[in-house]
Amino acid sequence: MAVIALVGSDLALLEGLAQSLAGHRVLLASDAADVPDRFAGNPPLVAVVDRAFAHTAARIPLAPGGAIVLFRAAGAPAPAPPAGVQRLVIADLVLPLERARLVALVQSVEDRARRTGRSTPPLGAPVQQSGH
Repeated sequence: MAVIALVGSDLALLEGLAQSLAGHRVLLASDAADVPDRFAGNPPLVAVVDRAFAHTAARIPLAPGGAIVLFRAAGAPAPAPPAGVQRLVIADLVLPLERARLVALVQSVEDRARRTGRSTPPLGAPVQQSGH
């Protein structure tokens, strides 16, 4: 169960996305600046950020192996994100039209983090120690 941050000002859209990501721990934030405080100690594996907040997306603390997905509404302008954010962005989606692609991307990032040993155990789960 990955922690997913949904950041944007369209609460109805974010609520719908949260329902699509059932099975993950989803936290909504109205601004990327809210994310560090809301995820203290358990940073998101994937931050899904409205393009309007792209300039602050690089400040979102991500879990190891984490990534940022930018989104915009259909017909909204799509200027290039700031250079510091571009290297972190794995996709730029039009939501809710590409909702299925978002779910697949989250699953892919979660699988990649698990395979590379970068995933973190769920809150409250015992941490396994290696026996040396």
